[in-house]
Amino acid sequence: MNKLGLLGKNISYSFSKSYFKDKFENEQIDNVSYENFDIETIELFPSLIKNTKNLKGLNVTIPYKESVIPFLDELDDKAKEIGAVNTIRITKKNKLIGYNTDYYGFKKSLTPFLKNHHKQALILGTGGASKAIAYSLKQLNIKYCFVSRTAKKGVEFTYNTLTKDVINQHQIIINCTPLGTSPNVDLYPDIPYDTITSDHILYDLIYNPGETKFLKQGKQQNATTINGLNMLKFQAEKAWSIWKID
Repeated sequence: MNKLGLLGKNISYSFSKSYFKDKFENEQIDNVSYENFDIETIELFPSLIKNTKNLKGLNVTIPYKESVIPFLDELDDKAKEIGAVNTIRITKKNKLIGYNTDYYGFKKSLTPFLKNHHKQALILGTGGASKAIAYSLKQLNIKYCFVSRTAKKGVEFTYNTLTKDVINQHQIIINCTPLGTSPNVDLYPDIPYDTITSDHILYDLIYNPGETKFLKQGKQQNATTINGLNMLKFQAEKAWSIWKID
């Protein structure tokens, strides 16, 4: 039996396991299983690889999208440019090759909502997921700025510097932070929601709950709101095509 799985920490809530379980049942794929590999620290990754027989590939989630890279033999060009990995293929010669399918899932799920005035974006958060989002926006010719709690290199704004003018100029706002993920559903990024308009798109990478407080507040301002579910579905199918299970 071939094995696939999700590498992460505290991932019992994960979408991937149930998604692939349903996929295998619906498509009558009976030569592969999918499980969660929940590890406390990335240093446990090599022993996981060594001790899991017939492992053909992994999805990678928080907090290991960047820290897993030194353990891989190779990165494809897009993952190298993005600087984060969310998919690993294990070859017949046991080489570990890193890919990024987050950028693909995000781009494919955002594109149907774009209008001519959507020219600039704010990316909330600077973790591994945010790098894939930035790459997607670059491909779409949308300028972007990073927002973080603290000022650092590559971060144009901190939350306390987001004025009405800044929000007006950036009509796509993407939450790449974990704020609002179940069970901590009352948390949300600290931005001036009262300056958001019906011209804005608010996109939350979170999919559980389906409507976060970030999205609810955007909806109250008549913004277009999108959660991360379709992004996950698209990136999962892209990962499946990369693993090439016979």
